[in-house]
Order: sequence, then structure tokens, then C-alpha cells
Amino acid sequence: MRSVLSRRVFAAVLCAALLLVAFLDTGFAQTRRRHHHSRRRGAVVGGLVGAAGGGLVGGRKGAAIGAGAGAGTGYLVQRHRNRRHHRRNR
Repeated sequence: MRSVLSRRVFAAVLCAALLLVAFLDTGFAQTRRRHHHSRRRGAVVGGLVGAAGGGLVGGRKGAAIGAGAGAGTGYLVQRHRNRRHHRRNR
């Protein structure tokens, strides 16, 4: 009998806590933060992927060409993402 009563009390306290949390102020949900994609990171990741792909296809010379092309592409992709996000969220 005591365990049934303790379960009911626990369930009532849990329901009250969930209702309290549900009706709290949600003003913090609307805050904006600056969104930024690092162009340097994009260039590094692009360079590594390009070097790996170029190395598989064309050896050492292909790795050098792929690293340069991948770094440039990674930089441009991240710059595009930053500008697109800035235009959408003015």
C-alpha cells in the first residue's frame, strides 16, 4: 500500500514539474547569434580533400594540384555560405 502511495506522489510531483516548465517564459528562444563559417577551415578541409583525391588519381603532382584546387574551392564555398546567411538574416 505504501509503495502505491509513493508512486502516486512521485507521479504528481513529476506532472507538476513538467507543467511548470511548460509555462515558463520562452523569450530566450528568440535570441539571435552571429552565424559564421570559417573560410580558413573551409580552405584547409578543401585542401586536404583535394590533396587526397589528387594523390589517388595523379600521384604526387596530382596531390599538389588537387590541394590547390581544393583549398580555393573550400574558401569560395565558405565565403558563399557566409554571404548567403547574411543576406537571409538581416
